[in-house]
Amino acid sequence: MAVGVFDLFSIGIGPSSSHTVGPMRAAAVYAGELRERGLLDDVDSLRVDLYGSLAATGRGHGTFTAVLLGLEGFEPEEILPEQVEERLSSMAETGLLNLAGGRELAYRVEDIVLHPLTVLPRHSNGMRFQVSASDGSVLHEATFFSVGGGFIVREGEEQVAQKELEESRKELPFPFRTAAELLGRCASKGLSTSDIMLLNEKASRPEADIRAGLLHIWRVMEDCVAASLQREGFLPGGLKVRRRAPDWYRRLLELDKDRDPRYWQEWVNLIALAVNEENASGGRVVTAPTNGAAGIIPAVLYYALNYGPGMQGATQEARDDVVVRFLLTAGAVGVLYKEQASISGAEVGCQGEVGSAASMAAAALAEVMGGNPAQVENAAEIAMEHNLGLTCDPIGGLVQVPCIERNAIAASEAINAAKMAVWGDGSHKVSLDEVIVTMRETGKDMSSKYKETAMGGLAVNVPEC
Repeated sequence: MAVGVFDLFSIGIGPSSSHTVGPMRAAAVYAGELRERGLLDDVDSLRVDLYGSLAATGRGHGTFTAVLLGLEGFEPEEILPEQVEERLSSMAETGLLNLAGGRELAYRVEDIVLHPLTVLPRHSNGMRFQVSASDGSVLHEATFFSVGGGFIVREGEEQVAQKELEESRKELPFPFRTAAELLGRCASKGLSTSDIMLLNEKASRPEADIRAGLLHIWRVMEDCVAASLQREGFLPGGLKVRRRAPDWYRRLLELDKDRDPRYWQEWVNLIALAVNEENASGGRVVTAPTNGAAGIIPAVLYYALNYGPGMQGATQEARDDVVVRFLLTAGAVGVLYKEQASISGAEVGCQGEVGSAASMAAAALAEVMGGNPAQVENAAEIAMEHNLGLTCDPIGGLVQVPCIERNAIAASEAINAAKMAVWGDGSHKVSLDEVIVTMRETGKDMSSKYKETAMGGLAVNVPEC
């Protein structure tokens, strides 16, 4: 199917969309196939192989446990953090995995076979599942790739998936793959970016459902912040990174009782930090478009709702309209990155995660600030242009340093990019399409050390403890 706003904003658990959500989703698909084919009673053994980045940083990213949960049949959109804790405790105590919810096998995290230096041809995030009968014969085998943002692709079905994508795009009233095409659609119909995205979304579901779904996405983002503000102490994983959001929140409540505009950046920083601390804790988050960049869009949307033009004293309906338009616009720009480049840190570095999220957020803020489509495109271009070459080098393979602070910095960048674009007339030297292609090519040229392998940059130059 054509990439839509609900593909880019999906609900899952932390800490990583490509290393947690994607692998859980792939494992759940595989488990479902075992159940549907009636193979569970014949299964005697299970083998899981992880390749490339999944093996190199999988422990810190929650990949290993996510795979086990997926093999039990859990889906990232539905599983709750408390269920995660309960099932992982049970597996650790008993050493048993309940395959597809119907076959208990002796299997532990330690049984997963890791190949950190082997990258399969399709993508650096590869995983292979295999079950065998008691006589050693293979009952079912499948290989998947987690390609960023929780999206998965099955080996051997890449061309089929691409053909289905192209066919489904034809069903859209206003299909677009490039920013130039999107701007052309807006100009020919006299519509905004969010209008075009809404009309395309309406090809698959009623407008009322789209609106309700997007408002639900925003509520989950708000719940994520609220949950984070209740947590104290240190983040899990051994780096001893202290949670800052609860303390900062208390300080802000004392300093800024009336939402003084001079404290806008402190609030934006707080929202971004809170979301990403919750993500680092394995909490419930929204891919936006990835988990590693999940705090940027909520933080900028918070800014739009609290400091944007016309928001003071706005009705709830008016605020909801802003949320819907914001997320639709962000989704439209996200489609451009997904179609033309990548949103996977393991494929193009952090420019594909934080960079694309900042670009999406800047475009969305420009639209709700009254920007025209050219200004919206300009905002997206500015935000990505100054994230080109951003590496993905998490210390200890954990989505903590530099990821959490990086979200706060990028949220401010997005706000500045939107303001710069809206103050202009939309004309600019470098197009968004040119920047996206540059990001893709930069990612190809980037050393694998700097693409979510924990083999370069801060990951090797900063002691873990």
